[in-house]
Amino acid sequence: MLGPVVAQCGGNGVVEVRVRVVIAEDSVLLREGLTRLLTDRGHDVVAGVGDAEALVKTIAELYAEGALPDVVVADVRMPPTHTDEGVRAAVQLRKAHPGLGVLVLSQYVEERYATELLAGSSRGVGYLLKDRVAEVREFVDAVVRVADGGTALDPEVVAQLLGRSRKQDVLAGLTPREREVLGLMAEGRTNSAIAKQLVVSDGAVEKHVSNIFLKLGLSPSQGDHRRVLAVLTYLNS
Repeated sequence: MLGPVVAQCGGNGVVEVRVRVVIAEDSVLLREGLTRLLTDRGHDVVAGVGDAEALVKTIAELYAEGALPDVVVADVRMPPTHTDEGVRAAVQLRKAHPGLGVLVLSQYVEERYATELLAGSSRGVGYLLKDRVAEVREFVDAVVRVADGGTALDPEVVAQLLGRSRKQDVLAGLTPREREVLGLMAEGRTNSAIAKQLVVSDGAVEKHVSNIFLKLGLSPSQGDHRRVLAVLTYLNS
């Protein structure tokens, strides 16, 4: 995989990351729209396909050429049955190419698919509702974050997954504020972004995050992956 390219853009000194993307979406209109959103912001859409079989084939061909993309953006439901072809292809691709980012799009939250996608490696994975695409900046930021090995979970996905876990008393040891911070962490937000959202100091957020890790038994030796493992702890409980 070639990896994201850092490019200096314009005269204002803003550094932008350019990523290589493959889009899998059976709706031609949406596929072209996603392509336009990404290319307008300097990213490279190297292929666009309409079904899961074509997606797997395209990735295999790009890999053989030494040109694996940074991230795949795929619909959960694609032909021929429009059930789970997209997410199954995503899981298959993550197993075959652990360094490949995968961001799946869904019309609504499907907990089983989200859990299956998150059950493997915690790096480079995202699950967004299609409505989120309308928020262009957030969508493009999510694509870049997943391409770079980060996580991007839709707030609705987080709410449902954590809500299910809450019934199992997994969150019993967390305060309401810590639960709120954890939800924002799972959306892929940095500590600074969480502080801005909650109108508190960075130091306060860092304290909450440390408490969350401590209560979930996530040791410092697990490093930055603790942010994602904190969410996966709930999913696997």
